[in-house]
Amino acid sequence: MADALVLARIRPCTDNDFKAIAALWRKAGLTRPWNDPARDFERCRKAPNAEIFIAELGGAAVGSVMAGHDGHRGWVYYLAVDPDVQRNGLGRRLMRRAEKWLENAGAPKVQLMLRADNAPVRAFYETLGYMDSEVVTFEKWLDGEAGEKKAAARTGRTGSGTGPEATLDIAVTWLEMTVRPTHPSFARPSGVALMRAGDPGAGFYRYLYNRVGADWLWYERRAMTDEAIDAIVSDERVEIYVLYRNGAPAGFAELDRRQAGEIELAYFGLMPDAIGRGLGVWLLHEAIDIAWTYEPERLWLHTCTLDHPRALPLYQRAGFTPYRQEARTIPDPRAAGLFGGGSG
Repeated sequence: MADALVLARIRPCTDNDFKAIAALWRKAGLTRPWNDPARDFERCRKAPNAEIFIAELGGAAVGSVMAGHDGHRGWVYYLAVDPDVQRNGLGRRLMRRAEKWLENAGAPKVQLMLRADNAPVRAFYETLGYMDSEVVTFEKWLDGEAGEKKAAARTGRTGSGTGPEATLDIAVTWLEMTVRPTHPSFARPSGVALMRAGDPGAGFYRYLYNRVGADWLWYERRAMTDEAIDAIVSDERVEIYVLYRNGAPAGFAELDRRQAGEIELAYFGLMPDAIGRGLGVWLLHEAIDIAWTYEPERLWLHTCTLDHPRALPLYQRAGFTPYRQEARTIPDPRAAGLFGGGSG
């Protein structure tokens, strides 16, 4: 694949490239509710001091980068490489193209903004010679609607209404892998064990589900009766793997094999105090390896914008590919009393 990507053509985009570029941005996990791809694309196309470059291979869009300058600083946005062809040098080629364009435009330096929790991408830019400029970025939204979405998204909750009629606006992304991934072996973290909980019972399952999912508003199983939960977790085709750290539950992964030929990674997550300790990547790859021992036709999952902001990039780095995305408005589960009080 690396040899093929050398042949990828990088060119300035045209108005006809929007659909392909927007699909690429969504697939690469770059879109956010407050950044409308159509508006960003249109603004860039109309600006005399900005350009979008698209990388094509076999007629398909596999990469993009947006560059612009304000007469003093050059800026880079929307660097995207199709997850199916990442780690093959295309990102470096796109950055060189953007830098050359900015240099020719007279920009003395290039800057970019990076989300603080995006450590892998930070490392990528550092290898290209970028460094922390040691400044703090402030913002003031002139687009009121987008600003409200951004402000609401700081807590992961966007929607409308109050009381029983309150709703949440979310974006749901479905991902799948149809071939067993090849990835490096991950050393088992110190003090960690992974055990299958055979027929764990509704009480223990609720403890796992509520503790792991409270911050991300996991609500579907909270609304179910104990009998309904028992019917699911007692099925031998539903496998619950509990992560223990120093003897205490630290997270879990749930594999659902009830649909012939496929396996759903139905739930996956860590307890709040286990986040940030490097356990999530190891647990995810363990769950993936277990699932593929059954040789399914595909392994799939879905996530949404209520989940941890690093969830979608984590799944993509593990080998999952987005195949569908949908905007939904759901009743706010907090308004239904599903998150009131208790330790959940």
